[in-house]
Amino acid sequence: MLQHNGDLMRFFFKLTLLLALTLTGCGGMIDDLLGRDTGELSDDKYSGKNESELLKEAEQATEAGNYTKAVELYETMQSRFPFGDLAAQALLNSAYAYYKNGDSEAALAAIERFVQMHPRNPSIDYAYYLKGLVEYNRNIGFIDRFLPTDSSQRDITSVQQAYLYFEEMLNRFPNTQYAEDARQRMTALRNTMAWHELHIARYYLKRKAFLAAANRAHAIVSQYDRTPAVPYALQLLEQCYNELNMAKLAEDTTRIYSLNFPDGPLVEEHANRTLAGKVWDFLGWEQ
Repeated sequence: MLQHNGDLMRFFFKLTLLLALTLTGCGGMIDDLLGRDTGELSDDKYSGKNESELLKEAEQATEAGNYTKAVELYETMQSRFPFGDLAAQALLNSAYAYYKNGDSEAALAAIERFVQMHPRNPSIDYAYYLKGLVEYNRNIGFIDRFLPTDSSQRDITSVQQAYLYFEEMLNRFPNTQYAEDARQRMTALRNTMAWHELHIARYYLKRKAFLAAANRAHAIVSQYDRTPAVPYALQLLEQCYNELNMAKLAEDTTRIYSLNFPDGPLVEEHANRTLAGKVWDFLGWEQ
């Protein structure tokens, strides 16, 4: 009998211990479900900061050029205060921080969210401007910064997209404070697109594809008028017409060139070319 009671007591002891362990393990789950603050964020370096403090610290990090920290802070703000008074500002600021941190995709995604969620925000014109700026600088890397080359000789998808973004901004906000800068950038982008067409035309010319080269040169004259590439396109067009035995068109092209550029091209094509750029051309890395 005594032995039986002892076994029973040991059974209840084990059962009690098992229940205690089970409840302890479930406690975290219950707290999570109920949204209780269990103190697990005590090790988070931003846990004690409110929305305003996070924004101030993020802006200071941005000013100091610490964009990684700024991104971390803005992401913390958006996670903890998604509907806070400063949520819109945090989202737009995060786009700039992403951009400066070299994450173009994240920057554009943040801008798109801002435009969709806050279409009447006073900074909406800046959001559209920033979208163009992100695309404008997307492909500028090590080679461009330290060994300047001609960007028109490479893929210009980002160039074309940046132009469209700036154009959209000017159509929506023609009087914005960012308008003049956007127009200047669009001029540079348009020149790049014209030079790109010229490189392609020359590529065809080298391979004696005279009709294809002439079509490209004609596109420059008609679509990219007033760009520095136009006189070079006319010269190439004249050469192509002569090769194709189109004497009348060649004469007309010569006359147009003489009337518009009696002293030659207004801009020397490689006037500001760096040594690295000349080497790039010499090696023939155009396509």
